[in-house]
Amino acid sequence: MSTDIVEMPAPRVRERNATERNGLPIAGIAFIGELVGAGLLVFAVIQTVEGSKPLGITMIVLVALLILAATTVSIGLTIVEPGEARVLQFLGRYVGTVRTSGLRWVNPFTTRAKVSTRIRNHETAVMKVNELDGNPIEIAAVVVWQVQDTARAMFEVDNFVQFVGTQTETAIRHIANSYPYDSHGSDALSLRDNADEITEKLSAEISARVEPAGVRVIESRLTHLAYAPEIAQAMLRRQQAGAVVAARQLVVEGAVGMVELALDRLAQHDIVELDEERKAAMVSNLLVVLCGDRDAQPVVNTGSLYQ
Repeated sequence: MSTDIVEMPAPRVRERNATERNGLPIAGIAFIGELVGAGLLVFAVIQTVEGSKPLGITMIVLVALLILAATTVSIGLTIVEPGEARVLQFLGRYVGTVRTSGLRWVNPFTTRAKVSTRIRNHETAVMKVNELDGNPIEIAAVVVWQVQDTARAMFEVDNFVQFVGTQTETAIRHIANSYPYDSHGSDALSLRDNADEITEKLSAEISARVEPAGVRVIESRLTHLAYAPEIAQAMLRRQQAGAVVAARQLVVEGAVGMVELALDRLAQHDIVELDEERKAAMVSNLLVVLCGDRDAQPVVNTGSLYQ
């Protein structure tokens, strides 16, 4: 059985590199500018107090502009930690993403949103669903994922972390509804007997569901799989009965082979000649001995073969 992978809408925005510079030199320039501005401001106040008001006022205006420019430049400084990115917006428009770690300088009039690009785990709670045959089962899984496209993670969905969790649970329910818990000896895929194949299909479906959010699924694994408590005992008895039947079938096949071998060896070496009735009795006795649950009690025949 094949599961249909959901088709999600095509993304309207994709990640691109933002215009950014090394922030250390710019931070130094801004700091020096503010120091110079502070010194000139003191000098301008002194000139104003001593009587040179026009010169003092002019200097105060220039110093204010210098300090304002240095402050504006310093606003563009941002710290990017390893495993994180900054998504930049200018007047509501996406202008790029900064992934280079360290002190960086960007357009000071942009807004910067922090997005983690570290590898994350999402472990679902144990969910009760119906498998293909309609039996209630309990299932849970863990998904290892990472943000690959920060722009889509920010602008294509409301909350990409919650989106991953919801889509993961949806995919698990869909997979559980598409396959039986146990194949019962058939060649069809089942949740219990074909864990690797089911895991691959689960990863493919989760990847398709979260791809519009810019998320890459690294791995997914089922962490819990069992019948629901209300039918667990009945299914356990069913499995035990199947195991007993399979074991009995193997024992009978082996016993028939041993009886056939015994009759052939007796006939081959002319040890004893048996008519059809005695052959039937011998076969019956051997099958009872070989297929019985308990050890057979030997009986010694002190008479002839027919007594």
